[in-house]
Amino acid sequence: MSIEEIKSKLATGLVENLTNEPSAHYIHILLLRELQSSAIFTTNGQDADITTVGISTFDGLVDYSPVMMFKRKQTGSDRRKGKELQRNLINVQDTMDVNKMNQESPESMLYGSAAGDEAISVTSRVMYDTAYSIRDSSVLVEEKFQNAPGDAFAKGATTAIREPDFIMPGALFPCVVTLRDSTVQELIFVLGVTKMNKRYGAATSRIGRMDNHILGIYYGIEEGPANLFLSQEVARRLATSSDGMNSESLNKVLYSHVLDIEKVKGLVKQAFDEEIEALNIDALGDDEVKEFVDHIKEDEMKKALEEQKAKAAEFFKIVNEKPKGKKKGIKE
Repeated sequence: MSIEEIKSKLATGLVENLTNEPSAHYIHILLLRELQSSAIFTTNGQDADITTVGISTFDGLVDYSPVMMFKRKQTGSDRRKGKELQRNLINVQDTMDVNKMNQESPESMLYGSAAGDEAISVTSRVMYDTAYSIRDSSVLVEEKFQNAPGDAFAKGATTAIREPDFIMPGALFPCVVTLRDSTVQELIFVLGVTKMNKRYGAATSRIGRMDNHILGIYYGIEEGPANLFLSQEVARRLATSSDGMNSESLNKVLYSHVLDIEKVKGLVKQAFDEEIEALNIDALGDDEVKEFVDHIKEDEMKKALEEQKAKAAEFFKIVNEKPKGKKKGIKE
């Protein structure tokens, strides 16, 4: 399918031009993030981010502690990649410094920025939510210790240096990235970033390799199911397909050492598709998604960024022409 055909099919989820009035146009990108090397997802710099939740079974409630991939762990990494791409493809300079962002860059216009010289703030139109591992943190988190460094041939005992918790390769995080009132050019940009971004978490120059599997593209006038629901539903379905939905079979899934990635992909999409049946959300076909995503390469992204740069400049021109004292955030 051509970009124009995709654009026409996604019409209820896209806008033609940037707008200052939210208008309930949503595009949802369904993902399965697969960790392919150790990663650090921590807030206090030491301990892995985990929480405790429960899943009901036929014979009671099973509580467990999944690893959390906070939304900012995803947004920050994707934003850095987006700014990197626009520097490379259209030579637009931008920074992650909140107060110094180039507000007219396609990335800052979409992901948001703080008030600049004109006292105009831009609210993000890309919505992320915290993603949760399918399995329990006890089988995903490993502690590593390292002795203090020294260069002498003969060394005495040294005090061990505690390193942060590491999330092990194979951790799977179902999640949805939602674009609100976005243009087709912005959708292309976000899909390109999702395809090309490979590093998440701390110390990404050495660890944190991630593969983002794009499972579906959806469009409509409301949001779909939460990330936690998707992770829990996959665990439920894996347990049910094994020995029935009881606490024993569920625990086998939650504490298993590996999961079949292809089976999980299918179950994530199945769970999302079934949940949106009663919602105002439609989907592109699987073949359409694959064709669209495969089509997004360097040339297509460059074209989209150039077109979006012009739209952003025109939008700011209109906003800046408003009478003094009536300026508001670009997106409210």
